[in-house]
Amino acid sequence: MAEDLARTTRPADLGPTHRNPHPRRHRWAEPAGDESREAEAHVFASLRLVLLVLTAVVQPSLGLAPFLAHAHGPAERVAFAVPALVTLLCAVWVVRRKPLPAPVVAGGVVAVVVVSGVATAALPPNAHFGPADWAYGLVGWHLLLLLLDRVPALLTSLAALLVLNVAQWLLSGTPDRAEIGNAGVVVLSVTSLQLGVVAMSRILLRSARQAAEVAAERERAATRAALAEQWEHDLRAGFAGQLGATLPLLADLADGVLDPRAEDTRRRCALAATQLRRLFAENDDVPDPLVHEVTACVHVAERRGVAVSLAVSGAPVPVPTDVRRALTGPLAEALSAARERARVSLLRTEGEVRVAVIADAGVEVGTATGPVEVESGTYGRHTRMEARWRTS
Repeated sequence: MAEDLARTTRPADLGPTHRNPHPRRHRWAEPAGDESREAEAHVFASLRLVLLVLTAVVQPSLGLAPFLAHAHGPAERVAFAVPALVTLLCAVWVVRRKPLPAPVVAGGVVAVVVVSGVATAALPPNAHFGPADWAYGLVGWHLLLLLLDRVPALLTSLAALLVLNVAQWLLSGTPDRAEIGNAGVVVLSVTSLQLGVVAMSRILLRSARQAAEVAAERERAATRAALAEQWEHDLRAGFAGQLGATLPLLADLADGVLDPRAEDTRRRCALAATQLRRLFAENDDVPDPLVHEVTACVHVAERRGVAVSLAVSGAPVPVPTDVRRALTGPLAEALSAARERARVSLLRTEGEVRVAVIADAGVEVGTATGPVEVESGTYGRHTRMEARWRTS
């Protein structure tokens, strides 16, 4: 009987439906790009804070002296105040590290471009791109503050600002070589510095995204490792729980404490074999796990010579692993005690799942209450058992 038990429960004999005992790893949906978006928001918030301070410092330090050095009308004075108001308005969101609302961005861009046009139009001839032209370099920094995270719109605005200033400069008179050289130096220095800020922001943004992706991949790897370790632990614990009853049985058989010819010993061996076969089947990757586990119990009984008929009705319903164990546990006990014949039925409806068996066992399986209700009774030489799980 000990040899029969070992042969019955050997994994190699589990049949063609047996697969890798490891259950299929399920891929879970991960929020794509969440870490990258957070990194992008952090980079833009930090750069905008720097640009806010820079803009607030540049206007009074570099623009106030040229503005006061020349006479200006009321329109020019208002034009000088508007960029400062735009900076203060942006500060409401920038200091809180919040993105600028689209209306604030659109209104601010229009305001500073108009300011540049008004200030440039008021310049005297031959003063463009010179000390008196305080607006050209200043307005570009405001555009950076407003459009740092909208690079196409930023480049378009900077190009429009440059075209506007050059057009007004050319319309004011024919420049000589010195003025052209001076204008080229000013435009090149201001434009290269501002475009350098744009390039630096893109480099920082790419680095932040890469760092976020690496951190996210490490976290996913750590999560997968933790899940695999937990799964392995649970699997070992499940096998240990079943082997806890089997190993003492094998030890008693080997030591001669139990008589293999005794009916009780044979029934205990049959029960252990059925439980282990059901445990192996529990870890198979199959479309209908409950039917697969019930069939595994039936196969063990058939190998002992018991004629078992199995009837399955109803469409498959999802049944948790612990519930399947509770449903098939009494079935394994009844089949292990069967002598010649048994009839097993599995009924599945929308409201409940029911496993029943009638076997010529003549033993009491017992009753249980809880998520799975078990009822059993003996009728002469026959045992009837029914396990019921209500799905709702």
